[in-house]
Amino acid sequence: MTPLSYAQRRLWFVNRLEGAGSTYNVPVVVRFGPGLEVGVLESALADVVERHEVLRTVYGESGGEPHQTVLGPVEGRPAFEVVECSAGEVEARVEEFARRPFDLVVDRPLRVRLYSMGAEGSVLVLSVHHIATDGWSEGVLLRDLAEAYGARRVGRVPGWEPLPVQYADYTLWQRDVLGSAEDPESLLSRQLAFWNGALEGAPRALDLPFDRARPAVPSGRGARMPLDIGADLHTKLVRLAGEHGCTLLMVVQAALAVTLSKAGAGEDIPLGTPVAGRDDEALDDLVGFFVNSLVLRTRVDAERSFAETLREVRDTDLKAYAHQEAPFDLVVEELNPERSTSHHPLFQVTVAVEGASARSPEFAGTEAVTVSSVSAGVAKFDLAVAFTERRGEDGAPAGLSGLVEYAVDLFDADTVRALVAVLERTLRSVAEDASVAVGDVVRLSARERSALTTRDLPERLPKEVEEPAPGLPRTPRQEISSGIRRWRGWIVWWPRVAVFRLVPGWCRSIVGSGLRCPTRSDGCGS
Repeated sequence: MTPLSYAQRRLWFVNRLEGAGSTYNVPVVVRFGPGLEVGVLESALADVVERHEVLRTVYGESGGEPHQTVLGPVEGRPAFEVVECSAGEVEARVEEFARRPFDLVVDRPLRVRLYSMGAEGSVLVLSVHHIATDGWSEGVLLRDLAEAYGARRVGRVPGWEPLPVQYADYTLWQRDVLGSAEDPESLLSRQLAFWNGALEGAPRALDLPFDRARPAVPSGRGARMPLDIGADLHTKLVRLAGEHGCTLLMVVQAALAVTLSKAGAGEDIPLGTPVAGRDDEALDDLVGFFVNSLVLRTRVDAERSFAETLREVRDTDLKAYAHQEAPFDLVVEELNPERSTSHHPLFQVTVAVEGASARSPEFAGTEAVTVSSVSAGVAKFDLAVAFTERRGEDGAPAGLSGLVEYAVDLFDADTVRALVAVLERTLRSVAEDASVAVGDVVRLSARERSALTTRDLPERLPKEVEEPAPGLPRTPRQEISSGIRRWRGWIVWWPRVAVFRLVPGWCRSIVGSGLRCPTRSDGCGS
């Protein structure tokens, strides 16, 4: 039997312990103009599912160990549903479909629905569970689908080269390359030793300007707020990065850390960021869950210049990227921070900057546009700040399309709006003069100061719960947890469920270890 990758294992445990959910749904949406040949699209999708085994893989359990089973091309093919609806209702219908929960015990990781709007075109929704995909995979999936559509439209089979490996091969290769944590000479041991030192003394959780106390178990409900950066500021930020030998992500990371510090988060700001996790070019054309999460620790000193802060961010980040192979869940296990069901371990805020998106794939005979703003209405972190670069035909900076995703359990929209405004002003200020002291980068208005003042809220954490008293029935989740107690992991017991939220680049995690005391976890990236 083939094991799961470390990242997959985390999501499998979450799904088993919490039951079917939509937090890790990844909707891939394409809007077509008139002229789409529905039968051809269905055949093309079957070709793609046959090409990428992970899209027809199911996840079982044997002796407490999860394993994966690849179904045949026909058996593993998802149902292709066509639903007629009006243009006015399609957006709501798409979001409703994208929120349908997956139960990994019985469901395949891919669902498909085509909404037909008559003469106004149609909308294709591919709802994929994160256990089978990541952000990089979306481009691969759509590219292959467009190529297969073009071939099937003229009566041919796709002419692509066979994939050199499949995702199941990667799961075995990952364990072989990393080695055992018990071997001090293994790559895994060396990388875990680095993270042990790099994150020593880091804050357990950021003190953000929450509007409400953390619930014992987050609901996962989220909302989004846009943040658009124009071409002029984008150009200046790219120039600033070049002058300091940095990436644009490093500039945004430093500015976000300064913003959060202004909002009361302190001077030691750990931020999460996703990394592709595709260290071999053989993985580039593969759909699958490869993304890993890194912790970028950012020190904010009001007396230092932003330029000095940026140089330290660069040095810290380069060391982190040099140790990116260690799976995030194993890093958490190694550090063994204080356990809580209420927040993600090691970081609660993420930052990401993606290069200019590739053009939407071309589907022969019809116009196709990839829709990127569909939300399943979830938040995997307290805050997630993500930018995508826009570039002109000549490659010149043309702006940044930003989204701030936030947990509605914790924040009101007005508070996030104030944070977004301060972040934008911070970026403008440092783009003009990076020599300014961090404490003088922006001055909060009275209204912003009021909105971003850290509230004196109670920390509502659950009490540890032991086995049920003799004679009392066990809940289903207690039964499941007892069955996997030999797994060393994060575990906080309370009346109904043991939960630990995480997100690798963008995920959640739970693992059980025993019934008496808490210990471990992990995360993801999109």
